[in-house]
Amino acid sequence: MSVNDVGGRRRFEDSEFTLHIYPGSIAEGTIYCPITARKTSTAAEVIESLINKLQLEKTKCYVLAEVKEFGGEEWILNPTDCPVQRMMLWPRLALENRISSEDYRFLLREKNLDGSIHYGSLQSWLRVTEERRRMVERGFLPQPQQKDYDDLCGLPDLNEKTLLENLRNRFKQEKIYTYVGSILIVINPFKFLPIYNPKYVKMYDNHQLGKLEPHIYAVADVAYHAMLQRKKNQCIVISGESGSGKTQSTNFLIHHLTALSQKGFASGVEQIILGAGPVLEVRWKR
Repeated sequence: MSVNDVGGRRRFEDSEFTLHIYPGSIAEGTIYCPITARKTSTAAEVIESLINKLQLEKTKCYVLAEVKEFGGEEWILNPTDCPVQRMMLWPRLALENRISSEDYRFLLREKNLDGSIHYGSLQSWLRVTEERRRMVERGFLPQPQQKDYDDLCGLPDLNEKTLLENLRNRFKQEKIYTYVGSILIVINPFKFLPIYNPKYVKMYDNHQLGKLEPHIYAVADVAYHAMLQRKKNQCIVISGESGSGKTQSTNFLIHHLTALSQKGFASGVEQIILGAGPVLEVRWKR
């Protein structure tokens, strides 16, 4: 690693991002509050900035919650969690349309003395929900997207229709990977997606399958660590129709495996293996 690499990484860590925090009933009249934060900024620091900017009562306890769909489950962030790092894992469309999108946002919640989350008046929540339903019916708001499942085994009603609808909904969000247990389904996007950089290599390193969003790196990582632990050869079968992206998937697998084995050291092993790919393909077709 060169001095320039270290300097570039430091500049990236110091880069500032804008978080849109939705305070809800905590700050009446405020739809969202923009907060400037760095990649290493913690949820506690972001909340402190929110308290000062919105002039909230400092005697109360607040937490940040992350939601990935309108009306979906809220994930409470720990004080040491970094909101910017979580936001960087959102789909590109969600990052580009953070203001108009109903999905993928941070909420400010008030914490009660018993540790439960205070959601304000039930009547107020019902009124807002009813108003939103009427606006959707009149066409003033888009129809809410159906919940997608990153593992088809989790579908409440498993049949061909729900399976295809789930894959279609995920594909529209540029989620091209979906699990079926330990099997990975890939839909060729016919374009490059920014989900294969070193950040993702590090993210999926030594993680149990299913803990993170489905990815071909996760499959490669499981096979690699299973080989080290069991001291036995591992096999990954890639199957699909012509043009489905088998060759590119193989390239991504080899890239991740070589990155894990080399741990950042430069090596020509990856290029040698990738270079042999076309020759093996021609021999297989014959």
